[in-house]
Amino acid sequence: MKILSVEQLEQFRQDCIDEVKNRKMLISVCGGTGCMASGSANLFQKFKDELSKRNITFSFGDESGEEHGQEEIHLDISGCHGFCEMGPLVKILPLDILYVQVKAEDIEEIVEQTIMQEKVIERLLYHNPATGEASKGEHDIPFYKKQTRTVLAKCGNINPANVKDYIRHDGYKALGMVTKMEQKEICDIITDSNLRGRGGAGFVTGKKWALVQRQTEPIKYVVCNGDEGDPGAFMDRSIMEGDPHAVLEGLLVAGFATGAHQGYIYVRAEYPLAVRRLQLAIKQAEEYGFLGENILGSGFDFHIQINKGAGAFVCGEGSALTASIEGNRGMPRTKPPRTGEKGLWEKPTVLNNVETLANVPQIIAKGAAWFKSIGTENNSGTKAFALTGNINNTGLIEVPLGITLREIIYDIGGGIPGGKKFKAVQVGGPSGGCLCFMDSHLDLKMDFDSLKRVGAMIGSGGLVVMDEDTCIVEVARFFMNFTQKESCGKCIPCREGTKRMLEILEKIVAGRGTLEDLDLLEELAITVKTGSLCGLGQTAANPVLSTLQFFRDEYLAHVVDKKCPTGVCKNLTNYEIDPEKCRGCSKCARNCPANAISGKIKEPFVIDQSKCIKCGSCVTTCPFGAVKGA
Repeated sequence: MKILSVEQLEQFRQDCIDEVKNRKMLISVCGGTGCMASGSANLFQKFKDELSKRNITFSFGDESGEEHGQEEIHLDISGCHGFCEMGPLVKILPLDILYVQVKAEDIEEIVEQTIMQEKVIERLLYHNPATGEASKGEHDIPFYKKQTRTVLAKCGNINPANVKDYIRHDGYKALGMVTKMEQKEICDIITDSNLRGRGGAGFVTGKKWALVQRQTEPIKYVVCNGDEGDPGAFMDRSIMEGDPHAVLEGLLVAGFATGAHQGYIYVRAEYPLAVRRLQLAIKQAEEYGFLGENILGSGFDFHIQINKGAGAFVCGEGSALTASIEGNRGMPRTKPPRTGEKGLWEKPTVLNNVETLANVPQIIAKGAAWFKSIGTENNSGTKAFALTGNINNTGLIEVPLGITLREIIYDIGGGIPGGKKFKAVQVGGPSGGCLCFMDSHLDLKMDFDSLKRVGAMIGSGGLVVMDEDTCIVEVARFFMNFTQKESCGKCIPCREGTKRMLEILEKIVAGRGTLEDLDLLEELAITVKTGSLCGLGQTAANPVLSTLQFFRDEYLAHVVDKKCPTGVCKNLTNYEIDPEKCRGCSKCARNCPANAISGKIKEPFVIDQSKCIKCGSCVTTCPFGAVKGA
């Protein structure tokens, strides 16, 4: 059916709500990529089998977007809940139960005990590792307590393949509202909300829109950047998978505000589930009249097309992305003119990332003041972060801008595994910076301006946590290796500078570095940062500059003492056998490929440093922990 007016949309919304009034219980199986990889699709089928076996009547929704029946017990899929460490997840409402790390063999017990008798199975609940305390519902779990989920509010709570589920939760309400507004009024609301771009430097979104709205060119475009190439980042992917209609609605509002009639979503081809759900969402939006001609009787036409990227990190940059959509090689161009003046096919173009656009419908529906009530001054709203690395609770989180790093790592992330010390966190992916273990940094506010003052940036929102066993020099080498490979090669500072910086870092971790190399590395980093054409090169040196600033002693240990303090860099590690712990079993000697270990049975063995090739096999094969790297 096509919905032809705002009034008809609101009546349809009420009809969708009425359809589920008789539901007494909802069984929701996480259908995010992480849980799917852990077998949640099998759990969904197992639930169907177990319910059928007991002759329990139930309805269900699935990846097709259809609702099969309207029974009291409803089985459904959802998007990502964020608590990836504990997947697969199963939520049961209204009992407010969240089961974690569910296996197929658990389903029979869940149906028998929880679905039929409403009993809680304690062993399947989340247990706090520190206290052993079980948490029944999602809101009782420390991981969620300090989060403020707005842009991720529907992820984990609706079936992302079902447009009716989206509409029940005020979906397309903002679209109906903007059809009654003037273009400038829409831009003013977004500007007043102080929504800043969630994909990079944090430019004010409303100012971008207003620039395009003022252009007299009749053809304009809006583009959604879903490329997300940072290692360890999956915020945009989870939104596209878990709430795809919010992305479409954000694009539609941007189109209304600027006078654009064509939208594009540029998605990584490595995100097949996101692509599939976006494609289904577009099809559903067209069927119901939210996309196409004369939307909601407003006289406004708008269409959306998906373009799949081939995985080039540089295509996250605006002009490189638009070049790729045009069918050209993804390479940035000089600015000005800006994308808002001449972007896609030389036409005025609004370019926002997924998270930015997904915030838009709620800002329109709830108002700019509501959005500004969250976060800090000049840093309104929330930010989604991908929390990974040496952290107990890995996953996707959404927190108010202005929360401290300490709260994220210890209250939400649950601290460092094994009780080890926190050392650093990489903020904002390869383009970000490393924050070290200092009270002034742990209590730093996580917002655009505070991070900029210490030489870091929010970027797309990756947070890679590192413990005391992490070699900071090797981290810098890893990120430089990534950015050097991803450089498009168009400008000399980035093409040549990142290559030379990588060569110096590889020299240092191999034990051949000099003090002169450190001076040259810093000089090159500043040159690359100031002389590169686009954001990739301009930020490529950030990990090097920040680690040199905060961890220079570790660089000096590699260069002067020829030692890696953490024992990560094998060429700088001397393996020694502790005679007090060695039992003389000869296992290390028998497994040494260089025949560098000798000794007598039942007496301590020794390592000949001149023969040792630093492979570390002696460490892994010793059953008594007698071999240590120093």
